[in-house]
Amino acid sequence: MTINHRLRAARLDQGWLTQKRGADGVSRAGQKALDDPSFEVSERTYRRWESDAPGWPRPDCSAALWAAFGVGPEHLGFVPPHEHPYTTAVEPTFTPVDTVEVILALEGSPVDRRGFLATSSGAALSLLGVPDPEAITRRVTSPVPGAVRVGKGEVRAIHQMVTTLGDLAAEYGGGHAKHLATRYLTANVGPWLRGRYTEQTGRALFAATSQLSHLIGWMAQDLDGPADQGVARQYYASAFRLADEAGEPELAATALRGMTVQSIAMGPRYRAEALALAERCMDQARDLSDPRAIAYYRSTHAEAAALDGNHRLAAKALKASQDQIERAADAPAGESWAGHFSIGRWAHSAGMILARMGDTAGARVQLREAMEIHGLDRRRSRAAVLGNLGEIHLQEGDLDGALATWAEFLDCAEGVQSVKVRAAAEDMRVRLARYQAIPAAQDLSQRAGMLLADPATGPETV
Repeated sequence: MTINHRLRAARLDQGWLTQKRGADGVSRAGQKALDDPSFEVSERTYRRWESDAPGWPRPDCSAALWAAFGVGPEHLGFVPPHEHPYTTAVEPTFTPVDTVEVILALEGSPVDRRGFLATSSGAALSLLGVPDPEAITRRVTSPVPGAVRVGKGEVRAIHQMVTTLGDLAAEYGGGHAKHLATRYLTANVGPWLRGRYTEQTGRALFAATSQLSHLIGWMAQDLDGPADQGVARQYYASAFRLADEAGEPELAATALRGMTVQSIAMGPRYRAEALALAERCMDQARDLSDPRAIAYYRSTHAEAAALDGNHRLAAKALKASQDQIERAADAPAGESWAGHFSIGRWAHSAGMILARMGDTAGARVQLREAMEIHGLDRRRSRAAVLGNLGEIHLQEGDLDGALATWAEFLDCAEGVQSVKVRAAAEDMRVRLARYQAIPAAQDLSQRAGMLLADPATGPETV
């Protein structure tokens, strides 16, 4: 991502479709932040920032950019030319980020609500950092004195731990195992990343750590709270950088897909960001041949397009995803997250996309197929589908179907620590409030209240 692309993404996330709107927005934000009514950024100046022409924003623009977008020049990739702070003739440069040190420092750097908003308001793409193809080579040629020797055994250990912790989280939600995963990363994997290894082992080590980072990001995203979401975004970005430095496009695309899903979950305000991330994910996956992986990314692209209101693009991407998953029906699962994308999970994804596009009948068919024909083998996944399906039954006027489905949902949701499951329970209680004269609805509402009040799932918020 070049500077101009990062700044443009931040502007579009605010809903400012023209550079004139961007200039006006930064001007207003700067006037307030600097307490200077005369502060102004001209459209010409702003256009230069988003163009390929050299030009460094004045130091006073840092506060304005932060106030307008939640990011400053340093977050957009600018490195100020201190010797000429006001010049417009010096080309800004990029400084590579040490991915290893960043990911190992995340648990020691708590993200507050303001920090999360800064990382999610137009800055998602900038978090990915600058490509650093020499990162592994530098560590191979200049190991830290006294570093431990790392080989294939350590890489296999990471893969095994990712599988074990991933299975636990998929069954009972991200809250059950995130602390175990982060502890393993810092205490075990950290010394290996800083260790002594060959370039081949280094690439395998970075790739395995990318999977672990992605898993931690997913676990954090599955928790409830702005700080958790900010942590998730940071881990996804680290997973992308590790995969990119390891030369693993499928893992890199999967990390981008995780960031896309998170932006989708944050709602319409982040639709531009979600679509931009989905498109970058597809670009990263352009040379892949695994139909499961392609179906995985295409379905996410379709969901982002549906959120953006582009139903034509969403339908096209969903059809392309369906073509790929049907090709993969009899193919063995791969090693990555994308390689495990099954036709049942595709049906769940398709159902949610169709629901977002207003096709509740098609959504109901796909979700029922996901449950009854293809089967979903994880409690968390089954609970999420049942929660969505109950809502669709109610939207179609089928109260009895909604009540029966939500009863199954509550049976499945017990003990699952997941923001998706909590959100579905909260949504169900709100929708059932109008049917309290019906004993079955009242019973379900009370059961949902007990679930939300359970310390294992977090404090009740409804």
